[in-house]
Amino acid sequence: MITVLKSSENSQQKLQEILKRNQTEKNDAQQMVDEILYDVKKKGNEALFAYIKKFDKVELTEKTIQVTEAEIEYAYTQVEQRLIHVIKKAAKRIQHFHQKQKLNSWLEPSENGEMMGQLIRPLEKVGIYVPGGKASYPSSVLMNAIPASVAGVSEIIMVTPAQKDGRVTPTTLVAAKEAGVTQIYKAGGAQAIAALAYGTTCIPKVDKICGPGNIYVALAKKSVYGQVNIDSVAGPSEILVIADDRANPVYVAADMLSQAEHDEMASAMLVTDSETLAEAVQKELKRQTALLSRKEIIEKSLGDYGLIVIAEDMEQACTLSNLIAPEHLEICTKAPFSLLPKIKNAGAIFLGEYTPEPLGDYMAGPNHVLPTGGTARFFSPLSIDDFIKKSSILSFSKEALLELSEDIVTFAQAEGLTAHANAVAVRKENAI
Repeated sequence: MITVLKSSENSQQKLQEILKRNQTEKNDAQQMVDEILYDVKKKGNEALFAYIKKFDKVELTEKTIQVTEAEIEYAYTQVEQRLIHVIKKAAKRIQHFHQKQKLNSWLEPSENGEMMGQLIRPLEKVGIYVPGGKASYPSSVLMNAIPASVAGVSEIIMVTPAQKDGRVTPTTLVAAKEAGVTQIYKAGGAQAIAALAYGTTCIPKVDKICGPGNIYVALAKKSVYGQVNIDSVAGPSEILVIADDRANPVYVAADMLSQAEHDEMASAMLVTDSETLAEAVQKELKRQTALLSRKEIIEKSLGDYGLIVIAEDMEQACTLSNLIAPEHLEICTKAPFSLLPKIKNAGAIFLGEYTPEPLGDYMAGPNHVLPTGGTARFFSPLSIDDFIKKSSILSFSKEALLELSEDIVTFAQAEGLTAHANAVAVRKENAI
């Protein structure tokens, strides 16, 4: 069911197979995505509505594509009060965490007439993609929209496919309202990404597109990058658990399964220095899988991309973890904080047996939009930084410029840029 290897065996080869998996390379959807993007770019609403009718099975017009306040109010009547309370509570915790990430503009003058600084401004328009259909992911709405709201983005424009009755999933609308979304449109798939990237007469062009989606959405985001900014092209979900002989195998197995159930390409891994724990986790994985609703997906995920590595010690376990650079890293050891200095690459780090990964998905506060596929080596979780832009500020007095003028001219001449040198030289000549 799941591959078990000792560190001395070909664990490196298996790890590379897992890291190289990429859902956007295992399909022939790119041609269709390219056609959709081209059509919406050229024909605007005409193409947008045609694709919505074709794929979402809903007929919409310029008057009905945008979700109204009345529809949002109705959504609140369709969601259990307990869930509304949980969504509001999660929103407050997420907002509180992201408030601490805010940066301020700064300006630093000096006595010789130099003044330099940095101006920080929020993006003006951000598009949030939210999957729809049968599934509903209010947590995804909160995690993508709240950082944008906290950053000060004035227009947060959400797109999500409508159900066959023409309505958007109620929990999605409730989460959007609580997260500060300003406009909501009933559009999904690559056609929604195209509308956000190029703009139509009913859906405005945005500066950045964030949010998860299916293969068509992922490829569309990848294709419009440069026309607009994007958060990332998310890969399959993954979890790595580092555990010693003190870890509870029931907890470890449960947390691995929480990611394996996402889809067949998800990866759940355990690195431990205890063969006893490895055996116990194997048994628990089998026992718990039999009780879960997404059993077939889990079995495929564990069979193809699941892995248990028996390391020589915790030092080696951390080395393997840094190689994998997991999206989610759980450390379930006697002293989890003692390993923290050794961790270099991870999207989110969960310390201790009472900090399971789903805590981060829903209620803790840190963002659950994380780098996948080993990209935690150079990418970070979604944050305030994704929704701001920075401008450098420079102001020099005549005296301050003259102090550096010869250096600037020397640099410019070395690069063969005589006009650069001249722009400084004329000021120096005029000042004498």
